[in-house]
Formats: sequence, C-alpha cells, structure tokens
Amino acid sequence: MNSTSAVDSSATTVIHSSIGDRVRANQLDFAYDTFSRSPALGEGDPLFLVMGIGAQRIFWPDGLCRALVERGFDVVRFDNRDVGESTKMDDLETPSVLESLAALARGKAVLAPYTLDHMADDTVGIIEALGYQSAHVCGASMGGMIAQTVAIRHPQRIRSLVSIMSSTGNPALPPANATVQAALIAPAPWDVDGYAEHAVSVWRTIGSPGFRYDENNVRERARLAFERGVSPKGFSRQLAAILAHGNRKPALASVTTPTLVIHGDADGLVPPTGGIDTAEAIPNAELMMIPGMGHDLPEELWDQIADAVRRNAGH
Repeated sequence: MNSTSAVDSSATTVIHSSIGDRVRANQLDFAYDTFSRSPALGEGDPLFLVMGIGAQRIFWPDGLCRALVERGFDVVRFDNRDVGESTKMDDLETPSVLESLAALARGKAVLAPYTLDHMADDTVGIIEALGYQSAHVCGASMGGMIAQTVAIRHPQRIRSLVSIMSSTGNPALPPANATVQAALIAPAPWDVDGYAEHAVSVWRTIGSPGFRYDENNVRERARLAFERGVSPKGFSRQLAAILAHGNRKPALASVTTPTLVIHGDADGLVPPTGGIDTAEAIPNAELMMIPGMGHDLPEELWDQIADAVRRNAGH
C-alpha cells in the first residue's frame, strides 16, 4: 500500500490517495485505490469506478479521480476479477476470443465460466466490504454493463448510475467497427516494450479523434499494467462474460436509479447507438453525447464528466 497527499494546484485542496490496498469480496481478492479529501474514507459521497474489458483500474486516470474528489466524492477504483492485481480465474475453462465470437455469430450459446452477474456481485461485495450499505457506481465500457447489472440486481445498493461508452447487449444494435474490434482483440507481444507499443497502436485506433492523443501517457500506463500483470486468458473470459450475458434492455426498464449515460459520437468500438439504447431503456436517464469522443477518457473532458457525474448524483 502506498498512501500520499497532494495539493491540487487549481483548487488548493489536499487530495489523499491510497494505492494498492486489497479487500476480500465474493470469495475473491481485489486490488483497489482510493482518492478522498480525508485520509480515511467517509467524508465524501462513495463513488466506485468500474473499468472495461481487460483494463486495469489505472485506466481511470488519476486526474479524473481527483476531479471527482473536488466535487465531493470519495473515489474507489478497483481491478475486476481476472485483471491486474485482483484474483485470476485461471482454474476455469477458457473459451478463446475467436470461439466466443464465432458462437455469437452462429446464434449459439456462448460458453462462459462467469457472467456480468458475477462481476456485478463482485462490485457490490467490494462496496459492502469497505463498509458501505450503498454507493454511486460509474462504469466504462464493460464496466458500464456491470454498473447497469448492479442497478438491475441490487437496486438497494446503488445510489446513482453512470454508464460511459457502454451498451445494453441488445442484439439489434450495430456491431463494432471491424478495424477497431480487430485492434482490440489482436494478441499483444509478451514483453514490456512490445506490449507498450501495441497499446499505443490500440489506443490510437479506438481513442478520441476530436482530442489530443497523449502517446507517452499511454505507453507509460501500458508499462505499469504489464508490470502489475496482464492476462490474455482473463480478457477471453471477460469477453465471454459479456457475450453470454445477453440483452439487458428489458430488465433496464425496471431501473429507477438516477442515471447518466455518457457516450462519444466518434466511438468505433461501442457505436453511439449503444449509449442511445441505454438511455432509452432506463426511465428518465440523461444522455450526454460528446462530439469527437471515442472509446477513451480524454483529459480535456475530465471536468465535464466530473460535473455531470456530480449533477446526476445530486448535491
């Protein structure tokens, strides 16, 4: 564990962070970080950040986490099962990415050792293990699907829902851009330099064409992710979990949690129709469609996103 305090130069506020803590939930171990105004959680509104497929908690940028603290949240970001420093499920049978996609294309059942239901239960387990009865939940990409599932399965545990660059699982929606999907599922080299350069290429392909691309930041983050532990089989299991979960749209009609849907109009991995479908499915949901945003979280948008998350959560 590494605890630090830093002064935000724009607001002269001390931000306390604790990096690399661990918690036991749902019979698994999860690595997590916290950002808050006080050394211990409890002063701000609890906000749990759920990341997407194969992505570690560090893909929630520190700067965005600090912006959320500035708006009154205690922020917790964590590695999902099968990612980073959390429990790897390597004892489970693993369908390959191509096997899962082929089954989906043939209309066959996708074999998955776990689904988004289990990952939603993980999220709730972490919330409870850290001492909260409920929390605000914000998810990106697969994390948005997990957050939606928390709202469906555990409505009493979620105070507000934010679904970013995500979708409903509705099979009628258009698929990912073929080039972007190919970039995401292409095997990465198994050395740190090759992995980092592969990440630079992937994020250039799936990222936001309307905003600055910080290649050095992507490379540095990829190196850190590699050192913490990457799991190609974990990626495969998470993809199977997504594909096996099916269409959430009917169930989302029952969600009464205050909901914000954020999507980029330039997202090639999860087309904008995914965000539109999510907002249409959840009663009274707000849709924020951002011009030029792709499948990432550009620095130029951090304040806008943080303001919207705060507004959705209430004051």
